[in-house]
Amino acid sequence: MPIPHHAERLQALVHLSRELGREDRNMAILGEGNTSTRLDSETFLVKASGSCLATLQEKDVVECRFSTLMALFEKTSLRDSDIEEALLASRVDPSARKPSVEALFHAHLLTLPGVEFVGHTHALEVNQILCSARAREFAEHRMFPDEVVCCGAVSVYVPYVDPGVPLAIAMRGRVEEFIRKRGTQPRVILLQNHGLVTIGKTAPSVLAAMLMEQKAAAIWLGAAALGGPQYLTSEDVDRIASRSDEHYRQRVLNL
Repeated sequence: MPIPHHAERLQALVHLSRELGREDRNMAILGEGNTSTRLDSETFLVKASGSCLATLQEKDVVECRFSTLMALFEKTSLRDSDIEEALLASRVDPSARKPSVEALFHAHLLTLPGVEFVGHTHALEVNQILCSARAREFAEHRMFPDEVVCCGAVSVYVPYVDPGVPLAIAMRGRVEEFIRKRGTQPRVILLQNHGLVTIGKTAPSVLAAMLMEQKAAAIWLGAAALGGPQYLTSEDVDRIASRSDEHYRQRVLNL
């Protein structure tokens, strides 16, 4: 009999996955993207490798142990077979499907304070920018207030590395640097030539950040065609991020 909390988390994860995978949103097709949620201090749920976000079912979700995957960060040399073995060994149920190859970065992000859900997609408009020479510029600036409210004052930017363990290691380093410098958790992580990751306390907060980042990318592309984006100043961004009415709106919207 599933623990009630775990059953609720599983249902929330399936719903989030299907929302991110909706065909009309152009954020993931086929087996692209993955999602996860923390169950407790020992285990988390993550999308199984090769499953489709748009049609995800409960059987396509795998419960994994943090400890088995987090141990990979301490390894100095890993073969593909070592990673495969660790992914399979991390399963609580040995008969479950293999976890996503990105399960390691999900494990790390879910250990951050207040992070309960993680979403990763290859959103079309966002990737148009991330596959360009102006990707870092997009990550480091904001154009309109709701982008600040839903996505934070700035995004983490990760230069391209091989998906899997190398990406997880690079992402952990960039996220930890962001937290040291800014004293707060990021909401959006942009992966050069790859896609984006959004994190949050709730499934709606992860979805909201993902949708807003996709909207921001569409606006950026339009602005770039009309002479270039007009960015908010750092003072404007700081003001929006600190406004009490915006904090209230974040709470109401479950962000």
